[in-house]
Amino acid sequence: MLKHGILGLLNYGSMTGYDIMLTFKNSLNFFWTAQTSQIYRELQTLKNRGWVADESIVQSGKPDKKLFSITESGRAELNRWLMEDDTGFESKSPILMKTFFRGERSIEENIEFFRRLQKNCGDFVSGISGSTNSIEMYQKLLKNPQKAIYWRMTFEYGAMYVRMVNEWAQRCIDELEDIKNESIDD
Repeated sequence: MLKHGILGLLNYGSMTGYDIMLTFKNSLNFFWTAQTSQIYRELQTLKNRGWVADESIVQSGKPDKKLFSITESGRAELNRWLMEDDTGFESKSPILMKTFFRGERSIEENIEFFRRLQKNCGDFVSGISGSTNSIEMYQKLLKNPQKAIYWRMTFEYGAMYVRMVNEWAQRCIDELEDIKNESIDD
């Protein structure tokens, strides 16, 4: 999936590995994380497959940098991937796997687990709060600014998902606190 994210970014224009990393952090990062080392490793794989090309840019007083661009075969791969019927909807969820087995822990520990989950949701929302500004900034750089509508749709999905997880965690906390209070009353 990372390879297609990189191809998608390069489809907008040539970038250095550093530019890709920054763009990733300002846009894709709220729904797909990648370490800098992963991005550079994937760029090498994409180059080996002929999906990207690189050009060395000589800089005075600094190391040379590589400017990556998507090739025609890379664009064909991106379009092939975009046309796949598989939406990528997966039912794998570490949160749900841990929740399923939370009966092994105390109610107090589980309440704390769901509170941490809510804190993570809050931290995530704080982290993506600048995403709408990033969308507007990158939209101005596009030849066809209408493409940015899909960025906004992605952002809205992520924001709605985090709100749902936060609300669900609160319901879990409420239910566990009710159980805890019933056992105190007995």
